[in-house]
Amino acid sequence: MSGPATHSGYVAIVGRPNAGKSTLLNALIGQKISITSRRPQTTRQNISGIVTRENAQLVFLDTPGFQTEYRTGLTKAMDRGFKQALAEAQAVLWLMDITARVHADGELFEHLVHCPSVVIALNKIDRIANKNQILTYIQQLDLAYHPKAIVPISAQNKLQLDTLLDALAPLLPEQEFLFAADEITTASMRNLASEMIREKLFRLLGQELPYSTAVEIESFEEKPGLTRIGAVILVDKPGQKAIVIGKGGEKLKEIGSAARKDIEKLVGSKVFLQLWVKVKTAWADDRRMLNRLGMS
Repeated sequence: MSGPATHSGYVAIVGRPNAGKSTLLNALIGQKISITSRRPQTTRQNISGIVTRENAQLVFLDTPGFQTEYRTGLTKAMDRGFKQALAEAQAVLWLMDITARVHADGELFEHLVHCPSVVIALNKIDRIANKNQILTYIQQLDLAYHPKAIVPISAQNKLQLDTLLDALAPLLPEQEFLFAADEITTASMRNLASEMIREKLFRLLGQELPYSTAVEIESFEEKPGLTRIGAVILVDKPGQKAIVIGKGGEKLKEIGSAARKDIEKLVGSKVFLQLWVKVKTAWADDRRMLNRLGMS
């Protein structure tokens, strides 16, 4: 007799900026592969995370936060990434922040109307004191959107994540696993290193400056016990370069030290990280540069 059927496929994680998509992906994987910050639009491109269970393999796509303003070539590329993930996915995980006015996500639903398998996850339930409020939201969302399931969760505290996986797995096609059971992402170490550096720009720089920056890996050399990485931080203006470097180079050192620690956890070895800062005016509208940054 053959065993139970295995389900596998792609699940797009969608939601408003700051809903907690990257935090959720990292919690599901059990390792940090998607960068996080308290600022919206930290994620710029789709990052995949693979969860393998006994009879199911779910390949999650962490998408840029849903947006309605497209001011640059970069934001247009982010929108293309969002739509591409929806086109590739067999199921959609619609993440909502229950502490926000969740019915404001209705505009996003217009992009999900033709997605046959949508599961809503109500995130940050640990911040709701009145649990009856959660039940009220569930009833309202069920009437408004008719998803396959609605699961209240806390990505930060890893509450109800198994229940969420239980709801998603049967929605995927019955087929063999798409990846080896020990794989957790399709992203390269080179790309993940770039993202870890960019995360530190969001966490350690001023309110608006990180949105004018990008990170390009120029060299990545792995040897037993040591990984050498050379990376360039791109900025729009000379004044921004001075801010990123800081007095006596202290800010750049702080960024590099924080990023190096995260990268070492990823590669499992010591890391020598060298950072430079270059001015590239209007890089966010430069198609060639966006291609080089993986945003094509």
